[in-house]
Amino acid sequence: MEKQSKKDVMFDRMKEKKKEVRVVRRIVLIVALVLLVVVAVVGWQAYSYVTDALEPMDPDSEKVIDVEVPIGSNLDSIAALLEENEVIKDARIYKYYVKFQNESEFQAGNYGLTQSMTLEEITESLKTGKVYHEPLYTINVPEGLTLEEIAERVIAEKTDYSAEQFMEQVQDETYIEELMVKYPDLLTEDIKDEDIKFALEGYLFPATYPIYEENPSLTVLIEQMLDATKATIEPYQSVLQEQEKSPHWLLTFASLLEEEATAKSDRQTIASVFYNRMDQDMPLQTDPTVIYAMGEHKDRLFNSDYEFEDPYSTYTNKGLPPGPIAAAGASSIEAVLDPNQTDYLYFLADSEGKNYFSTSYEQHLQYRDEHIGN
Repeated sequence: MEKQSKKDVMFDRMKEKKKEVRVVRRIVLIVALVLLVVVAVVGWQAYSYVTDALEPMDPDSEKVIDVEVPIGSNLDSIAALLEENEVIKDARIYKYYVKFQNESEFQAGNYGLTQSMTLEEITESLKTGKVYHEPLYTINVPEGLTLEEIAERVIAEKTDYSAEQFMEQVQDETYIEELMVKYPDLLTEDIKDEDIKFALEGYLFPATYPIYEENPSLTVLIEQMLDATKATIEPYQSVLQEQEKSPHWLLTFASLLEEEATAKSDRQTIASVFYNRMDQDMPLQTDPTVIYAMGEHKDRLFNSDYEFEDPYSTYTNKGLPPGPIAAAGASSIEAVLDPNQTDYLYFLADSEGKNYFSTSYEQHLQYRDEHIGN
């Protein structure tokens, strides 16, 4: 009986241990299942978060966000900057994306980005210095237009603003002061000269501009054009400094070439004529300055017009006018800094736009009689 009792006790203990093992196994299984569920949920959430972070902030957004990437910025600072400006959803995810794509060498500069841009488009923009997304429409500013012509032919026709609203904006003294602070190397005290008709005349670069907003403000449009002028002139800043010349001088000179130029004209040779005349203390005597001075379009000038007294007239004044008389394109700007070397002092163009250059007034008159007539 005693032995049987010991066996029973052992048997009971074995049964209890088996029960404990089953309970432990059940607990382990439950814990494992819970952990798997947790891991799956966390993994799904992480996957969803990463997938969502790789998508545009707002695919339907048209608002342009100005982002300035300073010189010397690294990937960490650029990613943080993009997240801070709400262009991307997560800076860390963007950094992983860039590293996975093996991208590098981003360019400093000012970018007009939107929340509808993909990470690929943003990255391409930062690499090339250009914005890669489709504009809603474009605005074309032809070469050789004055501010008033830009107001009438571009702004009034292509936007919801009137020519009067545009001209009021570009003549607002407070706004001009703000622009001078924003563009200190471009808009200098020269534009405040008392003889200047319009401070921003000649400073709105002629080009085709992509528009990413349905109705951008006038200041956005104006500063987009100023940015283009700044970008065009920046490569020549060192040359201007060596020659002790200013961007205002460059744009003024270039505007004369732009207005004198025809489809077949040689801007570099015309530039040489102007240089030669100034070297000999001769007035430039270019008709477009008289037309600008008079403030009205004329197909032909009469003798009395050449006597019109105004600081812009290069018939009654020697040297360049106080400021630009129109918006000059890149080819005219380049011609000022790289003129042909000639002895020409005169030139004229026939009805087909062909130029005739001469070194003497007698030869000039002969060309006039032959190709222009009375």
